[in-house]
Amino acid sequence: MKILYVENHKAFISAVKREFLSDYDVEVAPDIKSAKAMFNDTYHLVLCDYDLDDGKGTEVVSYIREISATIPIIAASSHEKGNSLLVQAGANIICGKMDFRSLPNCIDRIINEI
Repeated sequence: MKILYVENHKAFISAVKREFLSDYDVEVAPDIKSAKAMFNDTYHLVLCDYDLDDGKGTEVVSYIREISATIPIIAASSHEKGNSLLVQAGANIICGKMDFRSLPNCIDRIINEI
């Protein structure tokens, strides 16, 4: 499964990929501009943070929803408000950064729902 991971903190990216996403083909977009340029129909899932260096992840989620109404999107912010805003923009479920131990279960759940 190919995942677009929209996250700007390099240390966090490395840890999450190593601990929770090692079974997946993960490509990282560190900002909104990169996420928009990288997104295409080869991804099976998007994992998106809220706070990015060039804006908010809601812009990424809204952009993706304009292109694909069906691709699963997981909100992955460390803040409840950020996660809520990502869901309002079109993310399917929340897997907050403090709960990343449950990330594989979130991925399984969202893939099985679609």
